Amino acid sequence: MTNTPAFAFTRAEGEPLAEQIVRAVAARVDERLLRPGARMPSIRQFAASHGVSPFTVVASYDRLVAQGYLESRRGAGFFVRERQPVPARLATQPAAVPDSLDIAWLVRSMFRQAPLGFQPGSGVLPVGWLDGPAVANALRALSRQNCDGLLGYGPPHGFLPLRQQLQLKLAEMEIEAGPEQLVTTLGVTQALDLVAREFCQPGDTVLVDDPAWFLMFGSFAALGLKVVGVPRRADGPDLAQLEHLAALHRPRLFVINSVLHNPTSSSISAAKAFQVLRLAEQHGFLVVEDDIYCDLHPGGATRLAALDGLQRVIYLGGFSKSMAANLRVGFIATSRERALRLSDRKMLATLSTSDLGERVVYKILSEGHYRKHLDRIRARLDKARPGALRRLETLGLAVESAPAAGMFVWVDAGCDTNALTARALGLDILLAPGSLFSPNQQPSTRMRLNLAALQDPAVWRFLETRGA
Repeated sequence: MTNTPAFAFTRAEGEPLAEQIVRAVAARVDERLLRPGARMPSIRQFAASHGVSPFTVVASYDRLVAQGYLESRRGAGFFVRERQPVPARLATQPAAVPDSLDIAWLVRSMFRQAPLGFQPGSGVLPVGWLDGPAVANALRALSRQNCDGLLGYGPPHGFLPLRQQLQLKLAEMEIEAGPEQLVTTLGVTQALDLVAREFCQPGDTVLVDDPAWFLMFGSFAALGLKVVGVPRRADGPDLAQLEHLAALHRPRLFVINSVLHNPTSSSISAAKAFQVLRLAEQHGFLVVEDDIYCDLHPGGATRLAALDGLQRVIYLGGFSKSMAANLRVGFIATSRERALRLSDRKMLATLSTSDLGERVVYKILSEGHYRKHLDRIRARLDKARPGALRRLETLGLAVESAPAAGMFVWVDAGCDTNALTARALGLDILLAPGSLFSPNQQPSTRMRLNLAALQDPAVWRFLETRGA
């Protein structure tokens, strides 16, 4: 037996004995009281000398091996492992700002800021606005069920009960789609990628709103597609430009946020929605309706998929903005034939999506708490919006069209927002400059602000001085 010092454990602490052993041994290793290479007592020796069961020691040693404190040598026992020093915390100093800001830079910066606090350039709600207990409760409930269904691949179209629940959700928006018309995805990002890969070839043109969600610009370009922007107005796309560009480029797709457009939070009018569908039929392109922000809208919005019956519209949705970004659960609603093609394309890309994440989302949706959660989010945004808009105007940040719903406001700062973003990053404040929201990536005086993130006094101090 080694000269390992004895440990004191108690059953009165309320902490399981295995966890006490792991904590005590780990502390001795971290404090160098147990040196690398030292042999640990055998399982029976440790159990006998400390009055615990061998099963408890086995569980403890296994966890210490998994955490890198011990190593198991077959036939020889357990030994203290050499550990690399771990920094107390990751460096949080801003990365150097490149000469030219691009999409990859903004995405890297967003993840560097994780977990996101009050970052006005973020595209998601602060964590404190989301319903963490609902996600945790759903996970706990799943852990108590038979785990056989979690151990294999999920079905190609996605978890059937979730698709049946989505059928009900879509019906409330007057979008008729059976489960066989729905394909689950790893968020809307994968949904867009699958659609582009299935229905486009290198060299094809894809029309997008301008401004629009920046990530798809780089994704489409990587597929060899030409991305052309259609100017966005307060009530939808510029129809004259859409008609001109459709005739000129013969696009395969037109990707549009019809409701709570990113970055302006505007929504399409019924009149323009009908005209978009008319032009799609006339020029032979598919309309991809990205409705990721649908749950932040109070209701009554016009949706292209409802007007079209999913004949020429491919509808995309998900829960990253309102439930949990980390679940990565999105979906596609389209015709049966296209849904089958997209499920095959999905299998070629990832075999299947995470059945666990889809079961969590199904659990939350089916229990009815999600509606109340959305009511709370919308109420908080409605409360924050008027004061924030007035204050922005007071500071000289012009808002062309004040949004009535949603989390974003599109402002004109009156200066190059690339330079403004660089100054903000020096203070660990993340902004989203307007240049990134246009396919041509030209410098812009505009930027997107997240209303939910305009609760931090430091953000307002920066906006007041513009970092001067």
